[in-house]
Amino acid sequence: MKEIFINRAKASVLAGSVLAAFFLAPLVFPLQDTQAVQINDYRIGPRDLLEIAVYELPELNQTVRVSQDGSFTLLPLGKVEAAGLTAQELEAKLAQILDQQFTKGAHVTVFIKEFQKISVNGAVGNPGMYELAGPTTLLQAIAQAGGLTGQAMNEIFIFRTGPDGKQERIVINREDLMNNGNPELNIELKPKDVLTIPIDQTLNVFVYGEVKMPGVIPFLSSKKITLIQAIAQAGGTTEWAKRSKVVIKRRDNRTGKEMKIGVNLKKMVSGKVADIVLEEGDIVIVP
Repeated sequence: MKEIFINRAKASVLAGSVLAAFFLAPLVFPLQDTQAVQINDYRIGPRDLLEIAVYELPELNQTVRVSQDGSFTLLPLGKVEAAGLTAQELEAKLAQILDQQFTKGAHVTVFIKEFQKISVNGAVGNPGMYELAGPTTLLQAIAQAGGLTGQAMNEIFIFRTGPDGKQERIVINREDLMNNGNPELNIELKPKDVLTIPIDQTLNVFVYGEVKMPGVIPFLSSKKITLIQAIAQAGGTTEWAKRSKVVIKRRDNRTGKEMKIGVNLKKMVSGKVADIVLEEGDIVIVP
């Protein structure tokens, strides 16, 4: 697999990189498995290229292109309506026609060699498969899928299989595409592209003690949250707060032991010491 990063300056290609994992539980799958599931559920449409094989009658083995009206001609069977059927449903239909005209119990296989749809997954209003009705850009595909949700992360991924069968991952910066309006990023999509907008996870830290609204403080994983921000979201400290003795309790991911980080919030607010980025599950105590 090769990986392409598209940004404001230029596109850079990193050959041979491996996609090790996807981003969230609903999206954790190898690309090959994703495509297999999609093709199994995929309903045939105009311009799709089908490879048809009949075990008992190899002379009927053909590769056909579905016409705009959703049909194709299979010699010597004639015109066959295919639009709206899955590959398995078309196999059953052709087997039935062969039962009536040629041989009983024919074993037919249909392989969708090319299909004219893309898949849009992740943080969009209506994930699913969409037909490419003429040239379609990245922004048009996102709009067709209901636009981005508030949980969309800043990177957009397009998984594409090249003519040589090798897979590539195109990485696009959402902010450059949408906020800065970089036209180079609004690329034209191709049939079988898998467009994924990872969903931003909501994480939590906890602020207790002498703050006005103690409790859970949620934040997005892509945004991060600092100690000053968390205390501000908790309503700020009370007049009785001992701001020089704030403690952050944090679980060490390697050992599982609890660590305590002492913080002088008074110096932090005045800029004398640096603010601290909090981690998922951190407990802030203001004595």
